[in-house]
Amino acid sequence: MGQQDKTKETLEAVDALRDARERILMEVRKVIIGQQDVIDDVLTCLFGRGHALLVGVPGLAKTLLISTLAEILDLSFKRIQFTPDLMPSDITGTDVIEEDPETGKREMVFFQGPIFANIILADEINRTPPKTQAALLQAMQEKEVTIGNKTYKLDAPFLVLATQNPIEQEGTYPLPEAQQDRFMFNIYVGYPSKAEEVQIGLTTTSDETPKLEKVMTGDDILKYQSIVRKVPVAEHVAEYATDIVRATRPTEDSGHNIAKKWLQWGAGPRAIQYLIIGGKAKAILNGRYYVSTDDIRASAVSVLRHRVVPSFAAEAEGIDTVRIINDLVEAVPEPKE
Repeated sequence: MGQQDKTKETLEAVDALRDARERILMEVRKVIIGQQDVIDDVLTCLFGRGHALLVGVPGLAKTLLISTLAEILDLSFKRIQFTPDLMPSDITGTDVIEEDPETGKREMVFFQGPIFANIILADEINRTPPKTQAALLQAMQEKEVTIGNKTYKLDAPFLVLATQNPIEQEGTYPLPEAQQDRFMFNIYVGYPSKAEEVQIGLTTTSDETPKLEKVMTGDDILKYQSIVRKVPVAEHVAEYATDIVRATRPTEDSGHNIAKKWLQWGAGPRAIQYLIIGGKAKAILNGRYYVSTDDIRASAVSVLRHRVVPSFAAEAEGIDTVRIINDLVEAVPEPKE
């Protein structure tokens, strides 16, 4: 296949993914009212091969959104309800001794846990101790699970979507930094508008159950994930993503005065990777085969929200992380092409 044919095939795939996004949104809207930015960020993670942490108060359809997405994407889906007594083996699975009824011989047999699925809903992830949370680390990073001396590969695509309640502190455990860093996006799920809440009240109290159609297979998703990775990024765009992340570090010379004043800790190199990957996915989902600085800015809050730590001064002044990130992004100049 010549270069011209490859380019034509890629551009056709870009158009196909943009159309598929519209079909996904059409199906999701049968169940979910509003939350457009949240849906876009979840799709960005899906096609960027990243994981997402959805943070919001109860009753905002976080769990419903994830289960709906799994249903229309024709993927295997498992929900893990995180509780204080959940054990790591409840997630990964365990070896069990079984006896052959014919020979009487005993052998170890591995029983897969719920982590062996394409989409994992880790519901209320901060309700289980860090030891159990750590059971997800290898799966999220290496896409595999080690039990005893054996390592088991997870089927692709593999996506962890976790939910967290930000206001109920009773019986919760903070997510360790290493765990938080595995999530590509930290997505804030806010309250809907009044018009949307009226619509929610009308649709959820009727006797009608919307019928969802399958939109995409796992093979389709793998193909589109591969195309996202191939999207070219100009050097000045990559430099812009790097400058934003370096500006968040208050202890470094590259740190901006905003960070030195309001942040205790800044983001690491993984934030640069996710800004660029997020930019690629957002570009493709909008039908473009190039990444702009606007795409980088569109991913900044979701990528950085859980990777920077506000200072005591910021907390005392009531200045939240999102405002600090937005001020930093505004302050960092764009490199020239």
